[in-house]
Amino acid sequence: MIKESAPGQQIPLAFNKYDQIDFELFEVGRNQAVVKYLNNLLKEKFDNQIAYLWGAPGSGKSHLLQAACTAAARDKLTVAYIPLKEASELSPAMLEGLESLALICLDDIDKIAGKTDWEEAIFHLYNRLRDANIPLLISSNCSPLASEVLLPDLKSRLAWGQVFHLLPLNESEALNSLMRRAHSRGFDLPNEVAGYLIKRVSRDMHSLFGVLDKLDRASLVAKKKLSIPFVRELLD
Repeated sequence: MIKESAPGQQIPLAFNKYDQIDFELFEVGRNQAVVKYLNNLLKEKFDNQIAYLWGAPGSGKSHLLQAACTAAARDKLTVAYIPLKEASELSPAMLEGLESLALICLDDIDKIAGKTDWEEAIFHLYNRLRDANIPLLISSNCSPLASEVLLPDLKSRLAWGQVFHLLPLNESEALNSLMRRAHSRGFDLPNEVAGYLIKRVSRDMHSLFGVLDKLDRASLVAKKKLSIPFVRELLD
């Protein structure tokens, strides 16, 4: 969902209250090109200000879109972040007039594939933003060519701008990301426990951070420090 945080500024309600969604918290891994592009997007005027980020669930697409919004908001710029996985609770009419903002992010465009009203509204928004050279970030679980979007003109436009494939983290990078996230929340995650999680839990960051949430709460309730036996019991 979105809400007004300042006149004309819209930010997501889905931010975890423990996490600062910014580029500093993102483990770059092999995704240096997209992070560099996003960091410079609002500082420079590229010829094409539209980018399509795709990758498997948990690869960091939503994090990067929200981090771009955070960076823009810190510079007092107006932004819109729209989580399309919640399209059933939203209206395509909300896309009207967004060309007056400094940055627009459409997260999970694959979730509206086949929904004629949304596809047409995004097509017209894309054209308005391209004409005005306003940055637009789009994320999806699949490449533009593999998209199940039915509107041919929209599907072709998805590949017009910058296209970035987010690559998964290796074990060492996932471990660093997990440790950094725990540190940002102010609780102690011993190295051996982090290593145990990496080997026991799916390495996508949704799964790892979900487990981290559970461990954080469980350790507070039990008033115990995290240890491998304690974590093993919780996972089992």
